[in-house]
Amino acid sequence: MNGVDLNFHIGDKVVYPNHGVGVIEQISSRAIGATVEKFYLLNIKASSLKVMVPCHNVGSVGLRRVVGNGQIQKIVDFLSVAENPGNGDWKDRFKENSERMRTGSLLEVANVLKTLIALHQVKPLSFREKKMLERARYLLVSELAMARNCEENKVEELLTEALAKCKLRFPEASELQAS
Repeated sequence: MNGVDLNFHIGDKVVYPNHGVGVIEQISSRAIGATVEKFYLLNIKASSLKVMVPCHNVGSVGLRRVVGNGQIQKIVDFLSVAENPGNGDWKDRFKENSERMRTGSLLEVANVLKTLIALHQVKPLSFREKKMLERARYLLVSELAMARNCEENKVEELLTEALAKCKLRFPEASELQAS
């Protein structure tokens, strides 16, 4: 498993791809037929959703620890460098961005955010792309806030400054609410 530690403990802050950050509240065992299966019980912060993840599925669902400081700096650096937004057909772009979101990598989520913000400044986004931008924004802000143990508005300020370096404007959450 490329050397990633997939053993978690109660109280660990983790990320469940596309659902966001959560905390492992419990580790339990259940008998399923003749086999005993271990589960992690996660409490997803935003939705208060409780999710049970079988321990043997941790790798396949992409459950991982919240990013550390080195990764946070990489993301901030990535967001502050200008790039040419790939234009292309919106369906191809949407498919590519959906795949990036599913990887569970926060850097990929930042990439989707940056691409869609750049596009949004040139032309209106489709409803689905607007929802994806809203999701990417939420996943990035909530994980970085948990990783840094600070309020989300502090993370929003950090991301606003990073994006401003390449002339991109970090959108307010209210702008993205689909009407």
